[in-house]
Amino acid sequence: MKLLMAIVRDDYAADVNYALTNEGFSSTRVSTTGGFWRRGNVTFLIGVEDAQVEQALSIIDANAGPEIDTRNAPEGHPPHRATVFVINTETFERY
Repeated sequence: MKLLMAIVRDDYAADVNYALTNEGFSSTRVSTTGGFWRRGNVTFLIGVEDAQVEQALSIIDANAGPEIDTRNAPEGHPPHRATVFVINTETFERY
């Protein structure tokens, strides 16, 4: 079992949320701010079975916005469409 923590730019959070929900993934959405540009972000918390990790990552990748031109980005701070942490977890419960 895995916990995905996906940090997505606020501009594309609705697209990611819709796509995840459409494919049967449940998530918790938390509004966050951070990074070099201090832009609005959304952090999704998504519990998945091990076999579903690649599918969930693919959905996030496909819906996190267009590719970003990094040629004009400050050195050491390239922009990202999404940052995803994949964390091992033993169990999760729903009440």
